[in-house]
Amino acid sequence: MAKTQPEPIRDPKTDHLLTPENCALVLIDYQPEQYRTITSSTREEIDLNVIALCKLALAYDVPVIVSTVGVDMGVNTGTAEEILAELPGVSEIDRTGVNAWEDEEFRKAIEATGRKNIVMAGLWTEVCLTFPTLDMQAEGYHVYPVADAVGGVSPVAHDQALDRMRQAGATPITAIQFGSELMRNWARESSDKFRKVLQWYFPKRFGLMKDGKIG
Repeated sequence: MAKTQPEPIRDPKTDHLLTPENCALVLIDYQPEQYRTITSSTREEIDLNVIALCKLALAYDVPVIVSTVGVDMGVNTGTAEEILAELPGVSEIDRTGVNAWEDEEFRKAIEATGRKNIVMAGLWTEVCLTFPTLDMQAEGYHVYPVADAVGGVSPVAHDQALDRMRQAGATPITAIQFGSELMRNWARESSDKFRKVLQWYFPKRFGLMKDGKIG
C-alpha cells in the first residue's frame, strides 16, 4: 500500500522533540565586531546557517529573541543588517555583560515566551553562547546550541565550548536539523515551508562551496 498520508501528530507542546509550539529561537551578538575575531568558521557559513534559522522561525511562527552587547555604550554596532532583514518586527535587546542571562530584560523576554526549549546561537561560542546556556540549563531550560551557526576565536575554543555545554546537558544541533525537526513529515501541508527554505539553502551553500568560502 502506498504511503501518502502523515502519521498522527504528537502533542506539539509536550513532544520531547522540537516543535513550532514548544521552542523559541535566540540569537546573541551577531555584530560586526564579533565576526572580525572568528576563526573557527567563515562569516559566509555562519550567516548561511543563521539566516536559515531566521527563515525557519519565521515560517513556523517560532518566537525569536535577538540580543546585542555594548551598542548603547557606543562600543559596538548592532546586529548584522542581513540577519535583521529576515526578522521583521523583532527588536534588539542590548546588554553591557557578556552573559545574556544576567540581563533582566533578556531574562524576561525568554520567560515571556513560556517555552523551555531554547534553540540558541551566538558569537563567540565560548562566551556569549556558553555562559547563558550554562545558566539556563541550571534553571530548568533545555538549550539547543546551533553548532554550525556559531563561531569561536579558534577551532579549539569553539569545540571545547560545545563540549562544555554538552556536559551541562545542552543538546547541540544544526540549522537544517532544526528545520527537519520542526517539519517532521513530508506529507504534512506545512512541509512546504521547509521545502522553500531548502530551495534557498542548498543553491546558496553549493555556491559558497564553489567559491571556496565554506568547507
